[in-house]
Amino acid sequence: MLPFVADLRLVDHHCHGVLRADVDRTGFEELLTEADHVSPLGTSLFDSSIGLAVRRWCPPVLDLEPHASAEDYLYRRRSLGAAEVNRAFLMAAGVGTYLVDGGLSPELLLPHAELAAVTGAESFEVVRLELLAERVVAAGCTAAGFADAVRTALDASDAVGAKSIAAYRVGLALRPERPSEPEVAAAAGRWLARGGRCADEVVSRFLVWEALDRRLPVQFHVGYGDSDADLHRCDPLLLTDLLRATAGLGVPVMLLHNYPFHRNAGYLAQVYPHVFVDLGLATHGVGHQAGRLLAEALEVVPFGKFLFSTDAYGLPELYHLGVLLFRRALSDFLSAAMASGDLVEADAVRIARLIGHENARRAYRLD
Repeated sequence: MLPFVADLRLVDHHCHGVLRADVDRTGFEELLTEADHVSPLGTSLFDSSIGLAVRRWCPPVLDLEPHASAEDYLYRRRSLGAAEVNRAFLMAAGVGTYLVDGGLSPELLLPHAELAAVTGAESFEVVRLELLAERVVAAGCTAAGFADAVRTALDASDAVGAKSIAAYRVGLALRPERPSEPEVAAAAGRWLARGGRCADEVVSRFLVWEALDRRLPVQFHVGYGDSDADLHRCDPLLLTDLLRATAGLGVPVMLLHNYPFHRNAGYLAQVYPHVFVDLGLATHGVGHQAGRLLAEALEVVPFGKFLFSTDAYGLPELYHLGVLLFRRALSDFLSAAMASGDLVEADAVRIARLIGHENARRAYRLD
């Protein structure tokens, strides 16, 4: 690995907390991917690219040999306990700054400040827009008062960014125009009448515009997700009209994960000035294929608009794997370009710094 990549400071611009408690084998396997259950048909997620990556790279962190069996690895993990396992893998990952979306199962996970305290890193919150809206509704607002209640909640937040999970709830084909006050009130009224989760196109669009008004970079889940997502509605190209409408605001839009639409996302980052992309969980999800995936993602995206993230959730192993496989992939990409004479080392160092931390610190105004 290139030394300047091995030592690269990292801002993980999209991640989640780690579990406070231990999990059994079934729970562990369920957290390896976006699957909502382990197959009852006798298969194992250890027999997948992510499973092989766990057995190759994670046992040495817990003082086992590489490629330890799943049984030995999980036994060792349980014997150490959740706190020690979290510490070991977060230290091994060595992330310097976390931008944490704490809106997913917050009762089970360490919040951003506790996550960062494990290693002495810094951390910032990213507010999940749909969860904020659901909390506003749960607090008893009326349809007419919904918009102002959301604005008050956003104004009170100290988050450095916002995240939309419209891809899960309504798909990414959001209309470009800002919804009017009567449209928002009518949409809130429909939601209050039916109950349940925030799943209205008008509300999702309203939330995005309100975040942009506050100059909060807006993250969109894109592509690969769990079984709640209809993948054909998660292509980032569906956001094209909204991206055109918001290009003049000068507020970043972050396309997260993107697999298998990572080339589409790269195109959008090239042609729209405010669009940034990452690979997120896809990096560790493809295991030893991470280098190929990163090379495809970087085909057209400007290097100043690509960010690092793990999207690690629950298992601290995913932080370790996300960092390690990213470093290996980036090192391979830069090494190949230098070997062919298409890149000199000074430029390779600069590109690594852009992707590792400088782009994120600039886009989220962390400095």
